[in-house]
Amino acid sequence: MPHPSRHNPALVRLALALLFALLTGLAACTPDDPDAEHPGRVPGVTEATIRLGSSLPLTGHARYLGVETLRGALAYINHVNDSGGVHGRRIELDARDDGYDPPRCLANTQEQLISGEVFALTCYVGTPTTMRILPLVDEARIPLVGAFTGANGLRDPFSRYVFNVRASYYQETDAAVRHLVHDLGLTRIAVFYQYDAYGFDGLTGTELALRELGLAPVARGSYARGTDNIEDGLHRIIASDAEAVLMVGTSEPTARFIRMAEEAGFDAVYHALSFTGAEELARLLGHTDAKVLLSQVVPPPDAPEAPAILGCTTEYVNLLKRYYPDATPSAIGLEGYINARILVEGLRRAGPDLTREGFVRALESLRDYPLGGRTVVSFSPESRQGMGSVYFTRLVGGRFELMREAGAPPSAARPASNKGGQP
Repeated sequence: MPHPSRHNPALVRLALALLFALLTGLAACTPDDPDAEHPGRVPGVTEATIRLGSSLPLTGHARYLGVETLRGALAYINHVNDSGGVHGRRIELDARDDGYDPPRCLANTQEQLISGEVFALTCYVGTPTTMRILPLVDEARIPLVGAFTGANGLRDPFSRYVFNVRASYYQETDAAVRHLVHDLGLTRIAVFYQYDAYGFDGLTGTELALRELGLAPVARGSYARGTDNIEDGLHRIIASDAEAVLMVGTSEPTARFIRMAEEAGFDAVYHALSFTGAEELARLLGHTDAKVLLSQVVPPPDAPEAPAILGCTTEYVNLLKRYYPDATPSAIGLEGYINARILVEGLRRAGPDLTREGFVRALESLRDYPLGGRTVVSFSPESRQGMGSVYFTRLVGGRFELMREAGAPPSAARPASNKGGQP
């Protein structure tokens, strides 16, 4: 028999209302002193295990993002478990498929919280899905560490229990706009975006960045999440005579837009955000003469410069090869690995008498925590933004090559030539 919470919207709403009432009642009865939690009754923690929860797309059009994130995280978690765990406890990750569908993500998280069998949440993928569960995070006082989204809604308003590791979409779009305008000399910029919370976040970030330079998008085109119906947006942007298109979408609609624009003879620079997925976009585009840029929040693992920038890249590649020998290292997988590494460091610092509030304080103690190379992660009681770097990559010969870190001088780009508006 199908599970009712997955298929009946009325039951989902009823369950959510009941859960809110339950969590609110529990919050009212919870002592203000976080140390009053009894270690033996901490959700998801036993003498032998620490159980984490996750909801992410393992099927559907965003499957690549979820699978890569999960593999990266599990490569490190498996390594930790094989090395004795954390204070003698093994880490278990209850990862559930939501197909990049917000109601399914909500239902998955509800079930995990009601069961009382997860200590913390991690590796959620996507803006519309992760935003949907934020009220549950705050009500349950459960830490959420390292979501694969740069959504501003996870950063503002401030939430004590949400720890963002990656740079935000506002940071990505600001860096992209400044590169297009200052380095490439392009001012007629259009925005192609997914019509949901993710796309709106990227659109807003782009508009804000352009406004600071006295500019505005020359056109806006969108598509519905879960589809590749990009024709209306494409025609609107072609008609605007845009010189560049900032793309806030997933890999398949983005690739289809670029291919159809090429077929129509539309010549522009395309700049996609990290959530698009560099390796998957390159695979879908195949051989192309299109000028395609993609911003990333970690360097590509196969870049020769990667170990000098982010030293733990080497460990990620080696662990992925050990636990998933058929998998190919990816920037998304590297993010998943970093999320897991930060979470585990928090567990270690929290000590053997583990509580959620103790874990939060432990994460807050991460100041300039080294990931190797020149990359560090920092949190504090006032800050939940661990890293802020943005890297530019360019599609060359079927793969995205590292150009430079945003904010570095244009002379640091490789290849260095930016003449004639070439990226």
